[in-house]
Amino acid sequence: MAKYLIIPVLVCTGIGVSLTLEANDGYCAVTDVHQPSATATPAENYANYCSGCHGEKMDAFTDRQWKHGNSLKDLMKAIKNGYANEGMPAFAKTFTDAEIKELSEYILKGIKNVEAYNFDAVPVSSTFTSEKLTVKLDTIATGLDVPWGMAFLPDGTMFVTERGGKLYRVKNKKKQEITGVPEVLAEGQGGLLDVIVHPDFANNSYIYLSYSKPKKTNQGTVATTAVIRAKVESNKLIDSKIIFEALPYAPTRHHYGSRMVFDKNGYLFISVGERGNERQNPQSLDDNQLGKIHRIKDDGSIPADNPFKDKAGKPTTLYCYGNRNPQGLAINPDTGALWENEHGPRGGDEVNIIEPGKNYGWPLTSYGINYDGNTITDKTTAPGIQNPELYWIPSIAPSGMAFLTTDVYKPWKGAVLVGSLRFKYLNLCYLDGNKIVKQEKLLKNIGRVRDVRQGPDGFIYVAVESPAAAVYRLVPVE
Repeated sequence: MAKYLIIPVLVCTGIGVSLTLEANDGYCAVTDVHQPSATATPAENYANYCSGCHGEKMDAFTDRQWKHGNSLKDLMKAIKNGYANEGMPAFAKTFTDAEIKELSEYILKGIKNVEAYNFDAVPVSSTFTSEKLTVKLDTIATGLDVPWGMAFLPDGTMFVTERGGKLYRVKNKKKQEITGVPEVLAEGQGGLLDVIVHPDFANNSYIYLSYSKPKKTNQGTVATTAVIRAKVESNKLIDSKIIFEALPYAPTRHHYGSRMVFDKNGYLFISVGERGNERQNPQSLDDNQLGKIHRIKDDGSIPADNPFKDKAGKPTTLYCYGNRNPQGLAINPDTGALWENEHGPRGGDEVNIIEPGKNYGWPLTSYGINYDGNTITDKTTAPGIQNPELYWIPSIAPSGMAFLTTDVYKPWKGAVLVGSLRFKYLNLCYLDGNKIVKQEKLLKNIGRVRDVRQGPDGFIYVAVESPAAAVYRLVPVE
């Protein structure tokens, strides 16, 4: 049996890494003199000797700032000699020099995976060349703070939300503020979020806004994800009505989710994040609407065939559950299926195909670890859990999502686009049926891509937060 040395520390810095860890109630269990099997692979040695403190997913562990360097020499030194004052034990008696080198090389693979997202400096040109196509940015709107959502009318008029609480109509590269928006809690990740146009807007003038709705209590201000339906008259919203309000309200200021999409039957899907309470909200089906995706009719009423029923047997808005922070929703035009992307913790961002009544796992399964280095779960799959179509390690912080049906970009037609907030690029996913078979990084370092849409003119539009917040149209260069 292995012998264990229990080091009573609250800070376990790991292999040359500054990392606060509270594993095992403040104690870091470290293997001491037990010798690994002569046939053990570096991956097995990491799992047996490192994962207890640093998490099962090595790629997620390497996504950090390295305190003592991350070269092969640095890693070998850290593993062999340790950093006793920082809680990192020495493994000189556990591994041979050859095994230490192999383990270090294994960890370097994860480091290189993270470094693949370290793009060059901010672009000096508005032209971007990819594997199959070159595009140029055409600036559509500027003077925005954090543009969060975009929606189009058939004539090309665009609605753009600004997270601080403003809604704009953009036409011919000129923007006009629309008044009458609801009060929002513009703190943290909250504010005025997504916007979508009713499929029959030409006849009813309805648009839908999702936002962080505040409520004052004796304990302070709480908030939730809410959706209003309103008519647009000139430059004002009228006849506003709240048609969805996720319960319970929460005091946190993050993980609102808040993407919306209509399907071909006119049902409205709404994503709601778990508001940072993963242990209670996403897996709870009793009067809890957080960490889930919902389906309602265009007036807020509930479809009779929704998969979940309340205690009285009436249908609820719930469509699926076990979601963390879904910020991308799109309908696959070829299959009619609902696709979703959501933020994982550190590692484990996901793309899912959403099916009614299914459990998408959070936090029972995950490919990521917590921000403080603690493991959330040791399971990436489990019975009854839907596996993601794709997951990202390191986390790219996915945002808006759009399928390309246009001939404007023939080499990309049929692919799906996902914005990256963290690494400031546009992710192109090539598909074979429902399978993502290849990815490409577009518009590297353009800025935090918050939303992406295909307009009625067939062009791609992206909303970028920073360094210069704007909405761009992508124009192919012949």
